Amino acid sequence: MTYLEFLLPARTAARRCVAKYGRGLFATGVALLTVCAAAAFAIAPLAPDAASLPRRLVNETVYPAALTPQIEALSARELDLSRADLIRAGDNPATLLERLGVADASAAAFLRQDAATKRLFEGRGGSMVQVHSGEDGRLKSLVARSPARRSEQLATHFERLTVARDAQGQWQATAETLALQSQTRLASGTIRSSLFAASDEARIPDAVAVQIAEMFSADIDMHRELRRGDAFSVVYETPTADGEPVAWVSEGNGHVLAAEFISGGKTHQAVWYRGDDGRGGYYDFQGQSKRRAFLASPMEFSRVSSGFAMRFNPIVQSWRAHLGVDYAAPAGTAVRSVGDGVVEVSGQQNGYGNVIQIRHSNDRSTLYAHLSRIDVKKGQRIDQGQRIGAVGATGWATGPHLHFEFRINGRHQDPLRIARASEAVSIAAAAQPNFTAMAQDLRLQLAVAETLVGARGRGE
Repeated sequence: MTYLEFLLPARTAARRCVAKYGRGLFATGVALLTVCAAAAFAIAPLAPDAASLPRRLVNETVYPAALTPQIEALSARELDLSRADLIRAGDNPATLLERLGVADASAAAFLRQDAATKRLFEGRGGSMVQVHSGEDGRLKSLVARSPARRSEQLATHFERLTVARDAQGQWQATAETLALQSQTRLASGTIRSSLFAASDEARIPDAVAVQIAEMFSADIDMHRELRRGDAFSVVYETPTADGEPVAWVSEGNGHVLAAEFISGGKTHQAVWYRGDDGRGGYYDFQGQSKRRAFLASPMEFSRVSSGFAMRFNPIVQSWRAHLGVDYAAPAGTAVRSVGDGVVEVSGQQNGYGNVIQIRHSNDRSTLYAHLSRIDVKKGQRIDQGQRIGAVGATGWATGPHLHFEFRINGRHQDPLRIARASEAVSIAAAAQPNFTAMAQDLRLQLAVAETLVGARGRGE
């Protein structure tokens, strides 16, 4: 009798029982079955422990396959070798293929003559090239990924050029314009000498290291307060072409989503959040903005050459109070306003050379001196972070640098101290639920990124 043949009569009998004796009797039966099941579950743990059962050791001889047939099978298999590199300035088809281990005169000749492939070797280089070749060194295919040729697509698209033989065995080049993809990456590092040295060791882009310094600039003086053993973890997005990070995109390259910095035993955290108004910023996990009314520096992360203190003035050959901060940087480096305000001075002024002075709220002002170029006018309203000029060596300057001052009621103040004490911007209460949900996900990713430090330390 099959299971189905048994089940159908049983179900019919059950229906007749319910019709004849009522649902009460049927419910009693269900309750009895439930009690029996509970009793069986309670008795189940009384079964013998598997660990106490007798064990038996079985020895079996394993004979591996003969080595000679395996070697012959490998010899018969055609190898496919793959290598990748960046095109360098001054490269030509011959030097590129040689560096990639390809020895194929016909492929080199095609790369020299084809109009699409010739463009790869024009300009400063930087295109990513991957080749597949046989064990004899002859080229099977070449794929190059380059910036999009149209300027409006530079930050969003890339061009893929594929070189391979067609069905007739002739070389053919195919060009496509494709959209860049965004990939989320996790990384971490430990400070041994500097932030940039640690980010290089962790293979983190410089743009990410700069953002980390900017995010925590009001909490940590990256020039003077870092200690050996300080650590950081970061979650960031980077544009990719066919899964490979691209180096030619500057705008949006390596956008930091979340970061944690442990310095001097104190933990600082920040996550990126964009509100309904489209404006984004960094906040701690409690929703307190990392943005202050004033930035800690008028330039992106840079070396401070002279702090707010007494110093020997090389121009007048005497010790004088240095009522500002000097930032050593190449001529032409962009200078930004540290806060919102209105331009009070824009022009030349004695030893300051080309100088800009901006008036901020509550009788506060900032001054930017020795500029090589001025990009704002007197009376112009300025936003925090807006570019206002460039580093130079005008006025009483022995070399290219920016002299920066911060004043309250006309009295000079330490810019770093003012930036840390300045008022913060808080997240809107209505956005708090969405922010909390997003921050929780990023907190988990940061925890995973943090484990990468230990893995590198153990050599894994």
